[in-house]
Amino acid sequence: MTRRRPVRWRALLPRPPRHRNEKIAAGIAALFGFLIVVQLVRAALGALVRAWYVLLALAAAAAVVALVLWARRQAAHRARALRLKDLRLTLAELDALDPTEFELAVRDLMIRDGIAARHVGQRGDQAADAVGKDPAGRMFVAQCKHTTVAGRVVSRTMYEVKGTAGPVHGADIAFVVTNGGFTRDAKAWGETNHIHWLDRDKLRLWAENGTSLHELLRVPARTRVRRRLRRAALFGSSGPGYRAFHDHK
Repeated sequence: MTRRRPVRWRALLPRPPRHRNEKIAAGIAALFGFLIVVQLVRAALGALVRAWYVLLALAAAAAVVALVLWARRQAAHRARALRLKDLRLTLAELDALDPTEFELAVRDLMIRDGIAARHVGQRGDQAADAVGKDPAGRMFVAQCKHTTVAGRVVSRTMYEVKGTAGPVHGADIAFVVTNGGFTRDAKAWGETNHIHWLDRDKLRLWAENGTSLHELLRVPARTRVRRRLRRAALFGSSGPGYRAFHDHK
């Protein structure tokens, strides 16, 4: 039985021209090929021009689809905000949540207070778990720390939020919220460097009593121009009931 030789792919490729006549023939073939391609392109463009109404109809359909999707997102956001407007969560419910559910609870409380918030917390989130804009156009960035009742957030967390809230997330207002507490140094550093903090007592006011986030953080009304100036100045160039209540998107 004879052994079959492996196929050499180079042997299947055309041999480059060697002599003058072969080079001339190859040049003529290339020229004809180029002319054919040009004619095909012209024909395709001509067909597109003649069928302009088809292109217009496709563009209009795409615009309608985009508008419908946008309207659905807006309607979903309004429905969620309406559903969350009376949201109240006890500290016991918040303590029973896992870290991701706690982040979602913070997002929903932000929505309750008129902030169009979304959940971004995941591995590599760069010190942000929920972000959103309020009606004045200010960007709020929340870092959530779910811990034991006796647990305390240290200064390092405040440093991380300070380093990423403005440059990475475009924050105007950055805050750290926990169901535990903060060390004295973390509180002092946050107050000096404009990183707000919500400890267990403030969380109770926010989640249980319904005090708005704006009131807790003492955030005054600002115009959009002042918002950019403020950003530059600050950051430089569950309980079973709640688990059934929120969504995970």
